[in-house]
Amino acid sequence: MRFAASVICAAVLTGIASASPLERRDCSAQIASYNLARRSARGIDVSKRSLYPTMPNQVCVLAPENQRQDWVQMNSSLVRTDITEGQPGILMLLDIGVLDITTCQPVTGAMVEVWHPNQVGDYGETFLRGAFQTGSNGIVEFKTIYPGQPADGANHVNLAVHTGSSMSSGVTHVGQAFFYDSWNHFVLMSEGYNTNSNPTVMNAVDPNYAAATSDGYNAIVDTLSIGDDWPSGIIGYITVGINPNHLVQ
Repeated sequence: MRFAASVICAAVLTGIASASPLERRDCSAQIASYNLARRSARGIDVSKRSLYPTMPNQVCVLAPENQRQDWVQMNSSLVRTDITEGQPGILMLLDIGVLDITTCQPVTGAMVEVWHPNQVGDYGETFLRGAFQTGSNGIVEFKTIYPGQPADGANHVNLAVHTGSSMSSGVTHVGQAFFYDSWNHFVLMSEGYNTNSNPTVMNAVDPNYAAATSDGYNAIVDTLSIGDDWPSGIIGYITVGINPNHLVQ
């Protein structure tokens, strides 16, 4: 479900059990500015190179929680933005924005973890895993590859957002970010990915996708090509709406 710029950020969402319901807020102006700045910084003509004229992830609701699957404890060596570790595949710059839905402001200094399978659907102990803090703009960017089809559902990237800048700080969100079936179809037929023996799972039949896109949230990564040829790489945008007072772990 997409949100227009005029959408109202509403919530009767609670954080910790003792927290009061959040007040209704209209984050549309902040969201529009936030998304425009992210695209403008790229210097990319999105009118030619994006399938979508605007970013679908104009977050105004709390990102639903999901299962923490295929996770391993990350140590300090995995605090990094380049998580490829030589894994072959289509380059993907994953741009993750973290937005505080109680203030409509980007969250600075939050440690964000990501992990996903390689092009043949395998998870590793260290490859394609990493964590880093959001900057003053609430954004962290990871250099990785487009994930291959996993064995446990539709194509996705796992992520977790900490309340602070260290791996030991509490976790305010655990979720999964998905990709459009059409992108998966073409990428997963390309060289290397086409050796993946896992069955293709469409978003609509994955219960984790249903959970991740519940309550009006959009858990789809907005993708566009780098240059004019997507095999050269893509940029993926996803914005996570969090309540910093809401701890899940």
